[in-house]
Amino acid sequence: MLAYLETFGCQANERDSETIQGMLQQLGYEMTQDAAAAHLILLNTCSIREKAEQKVFSRLGTLRKLKDEKPSLIIGLCGCMAQEKDTIPHLRRRCPYVDLVIGTHRLHRLPAMIRNIQGGMGFQCDIEETGEIIEGLPAIRPYPFKALINITYGCNNFCTYCIVPYVRGRERSRGLAAILEESRQRVAQGALEIMYLGQNVNTYGRDLEDSAASFEQLLLEADKIEGLQRIRYMTSHPRDFNDSLIDAVCASQHISRHFHLPVQSGSDQILKRMNRGYDRGRYLELVRKIKAKAPEATLTTDIIVGFPGETEADFLDTLSLVEEVGFDAAFTFMYSPRQGTPAATMPDQIPLREKKDRLHRLMDAQAAISLRLHQAMLGQSVSVLAESYESGILTGRAEGSQLVHFPGPDTGVGTFFKVRITEPQTFLLKGEIV
Repeated sequence: MLAYLETFGCQANERDSETIQGMLQQLGYEMTQDAAAAHLILLNTCSIREKAEQKVFSRLGTLRKLKDEKPSLIIGLCGCMAQEKDTIPHLRRRCPYVDLVIGTHRLHRLPAMIRNIQGGMGFQCDIEETGEIIEGLPAIRPYPFKALINITYGCNNFCTYCIVPYVRGRERSRGLAAILEESRQRVAQGALEIMYLGQNVNTYGRDLEDSAASFEQLLLEADKIEGLQRIRYMTSHPRDFNDSLIDAVCASQHISRHFHLPVQSGSDQILKRMNRGYDRGRYLELVRKIKAKAPEATLTTDIIVGFPGETEADFLDTLSLVEEVGFDAAFTFMYSPRQGTPAATMPDQIPLREKKDRLHRLMDAQAAISLRLHQAMLGQSVSVLAESYESGILTGRAEGSQLVHFPGPDTGVGTFFKVRITEPQTFLLKGEIV
């Protein structure tokens, strides 16, 4: 039996897809890249923006022909989009040929649901929200040299634009011992780099009975694992970011000197409407502390333009903050209304044309900063973990998360190289092996 899995969205979904593949293997499925050859097709979906959901429905439309040609084909929907309660009736009307819908809380039930369909029990749906964390689920990792490890599930922040708390639930922390044990297992299996995942890693452990468990403690304990060469994490929330995290990073040997600190807006008025829990001054204070204690660190961010009520003055506040901070890179987005979030019904929604104009202006400003910072790296040597190879070129990430291309052997994937930067560009660096 062949299974085809398509993943949309963030690293959390990528990690879920590893678990899905592990469970499918135990059911006797082999993975295929050819949807037309598959007996089972699963889409692991994202709902963070409207465009992501449109992509999924478009993809489901292309699969209808396969279902008509092969009625025994099982088609299923997983992930955040599946967890949305309004998705089910819409999906049943628009795509009645979908056999299975499973939410983010119930992923462990996937094998049983597939067996029920194979046994003739018809459409299967489970989007029950639970606070349960199931440990020990199998996983197939696409890269043996790096691993994604969840430390929390869900989110307690309820930013007014964000659907995540509604589709992934309230924040639940895994036990410290379980995370460290999984980390050791992954390193024993060949992982050189681990990325710890949480919607807000800074609040890890606050819901555990072990009052001593904290994100900083986790990082410092992981830093002691023999054979682990690099530790990353995603993502921090400025409201809960503290000095102890900076100190932990600076005191470590293997934690990446890269801080991803989503600001979302440079306007206090917009930050308040977003329910971010900090203001511009607080954010800039955090930046100053990072630069003072870790001047070699890179700083990246997320920014949303066109949030309801955003004036030109608010947008200019964002532009000025970008210039003042000097981010190495920024992930920039136009605000996308998400049904069920407070921002979707706020007055003063910004016209699409205006959002696009602001996005382009922001991207141009950030591109100039990124290029300037990259040009300052000319001639420097950086440590790069090669992650892919194509036509004589290895590609990987440097310590500060910069994308680096350099000539090398096809056997170099999964190896750390010292690379001298020879050609800085806006969005990547080119170099040569030292």
